[in-house]
Amino acid sequence: MPQSNTTNRRLVLAERPKGEPNDQTLRLETADIPTPADGQMLLRTVFLSLDPYMRGRMSDAPSYAAPVEIGQTMVGGTVSRVVSSKLDGFKDGDWVVGFTGWQDYALSDGKGVTPLGAHPSHPSWALGVTGMPGFTAWSGLKQIGKPKAGETLVVGGATGPVGATVGQIGKILGLKVVGIAGGAEKCAHAVEVLGFDACVDYKADGLPDRLKAATPDGIDIYFENVGGAVFDAVAPLLNTAARIPLCGLIAQYNATSLPDGPDRLGWLMGLFLKKRVTVRGFIVFDDFGHLYPEFAQEMGGWVEAGKIKYREEMIDGLEEAPRAFIGLLRGEGFGKRVIRVGPDA
Repeated sequence: MPQSNTTNRRLVLAERPKGEPNDQTLRLETADIPTPADGQMLLRTVFLSLDPYMRGRMSDAPSYAAPVEIGQTMVGGTVSRVVSSKLDGFKDGDWVVGFTGWQDYALSDGKGVTPLGAHPSHPSWALGVTGMPGFTAWSGLKQIGKPKAGETLVVGGATGPVGATVGQIGKILGLKVVGIAGGAEKCAHAVEVLGFDACVDYKADGLPDRLKAATPDGIDIYFENVGGAVFDAVAPLLNTAARIPLCGLIAQYNATSLPDGPDRLGWLMGLFLKKRVTVRGFIVFDDFGHLYPEFAQEMGGWVEAGKIKYREEMIDGLEEAPRAFIGLLRGEGFGKRVIRVGPDA
């Protein structure tokens, strides 16, 4: 059922998944379109962002943000158009970026909503390279990675919206950049389009040896958003005083127990001590939100100048969002995965 001007479709959390989300995790409901009161505006969703962090919000385990409650609309970043406004500073027809979730329509009082103007050139990019993923890449690398020209940067998830941007910023800043991605096509994209110096396919045999060959001088910065076997290959190659910005662990999001094998926590902590490694997890807007204007100006300039390449994977239809999200967690995405919920006009 396409988006209409009479009904609000929304995907709500039907049950908490055990392991990978499935067809029963989210439920499609319909309701009346809400009417804005004074001090509110009605937003119509055009684009919905799909991001790995959403898996954590489906769980009720303790985390940095409250979980989505059963029966509540699934959270998510959105680019919308203002249908009607009773709120100063927002006009009918304006584009905005916000956090109104997996639904066609939402009311907003303007908090947490950023205007994009009447005619943005690439409105959906506000969910990617010029939005949260781009800001995550920029702030994590610059504020935690503290790059120095000539150092070696390794990037997990190298063709995803964060990893691809990290690597390209690294090249702008004079680093040697080695990506890790799943499949020959993604690795070719990282080198031939994004400009990485090398890319290692984690799906092929011999990842540790191939990564070692690609980083003969060791690893000074590892931008971590994967975990699992990828981190296992990275850890022995870390140089003294290496830095690890940690923004995600997608390989572990569907895990229901600790991995099999011996307890390696002592070895890992010893490695961090002996090599004096800095590991810092971060939540981008909580930790670095005050830097967003600086990011927007610098990233906007890089994008406009063609220094940052951006790949977007557009999927049509709100009803396709659950399946597309499951695929994202499986590593099937290639670029920034976005759902086109409704028409642009």
